[in-house]
Amino acid sequence: MVEAPESPPPAALAAGLSAYLIWGFIPLVFQLLGGLGMGPWEILAHRTFWAIPFAGLFVWMAGQQAQALAVFRKPGVLALLALSSLLIAANWVVFIWAVNNGRVLQTSLGYFINPLLSMAAGAILFRERLDRVAQAAIGFAIVGVLLQTLALGRLPWVSLTLAASFCGYGIVRKRVAADAQTGLFIECLILGLPGAVFAIWLAGAGADHFTKGVTPAAWLIFSGAATAVPLVLFAWAARRLPLSAMGFMQFLAPSMTFVLGVLQGEPLTALKLASFAFIWAGAGVFAYGLWRAGRRLARAPAAVIPDPGT
Repeated sequence: MVEAPESPPPAALAAGLSAYLIWGFIPLVFQLLGGLGMGPWEILAHRTFWAIPFAGLFVWMAGQQAQALAVFRKPGVLALLALSSLLIAANWVVFIWAVNNGRVLQTSLGYFINPLLSMAAGAILFRERLDRVAQAAIGFAIVGVLLQTLALGRLPWVSLTLAASFCGYGIVRKRVAADAQTGLFIECLILGLPGAVFAIWLAGAGADHFTKGVTPAAWLIFSGAATAVPLVLFAWAARRLPLSAMGFMQFLAPSMTFVLGVLQGEPLTALKLASFAFIWAGAGVFAYGLWRAGRRLARAPAAVIPDPGT
């Protein structure tokens, strides 16, 4: 047992920032793969399959081999991880499709909406109380989505699908009785093995890209590392950082993808910009609420928490 630290550990801050920086740059990896002629399903198949060895390595480093094996003897846990696998696969394939079809700005909007949607889901599903700050943040987000709908002439389905699928993923994983590394490894197995079958089928049909040269093969393997590494860094940091710090950092990746979309020439009309302004206002209010909660905790008597390393 150790006393809660007064300031965030530098190593945990570095891990958290690294996770979000990787997520901010990852559209470039998928755009490169798309530029080599790969479709979203082929990229997803290799992304999940090549994440297996990296996720397995992290399970071994954490000494969770027994826990991972035990999951296969627990049908309830396995069923929840199968559901979370489907949700994250839907999130990934939509994201890959979007960044390769000129909708990077919509992916940014989706991940700005996600924490606000999670807050609303917490109130509805878990009866978590929303104070006025939280209600204001959600209100700004709703206005932002409505303005984006007007700007596009239709619902921003990419943004809403990304936000809803990741929110659902978080809700399901909240109920899984397994550590982050173990859960990720099982999810990669659930998705990666069918992915391998699909990749082999593509190769048999002469339609794959993995066997077409060292460059596409190397980038596909790298996509597996880019999937597993930030998730493990995030999980490690989340156990050691205050919620307020993680709350601020989660807006780093969508901010980076927003800049990327603008630099790549995606149209940013006045109405679209107004929609982002409301989403940013909601995100800012949300971050302020976390900061305020963190200040209250800091003023409270020092708590004793379990040592994360034990």
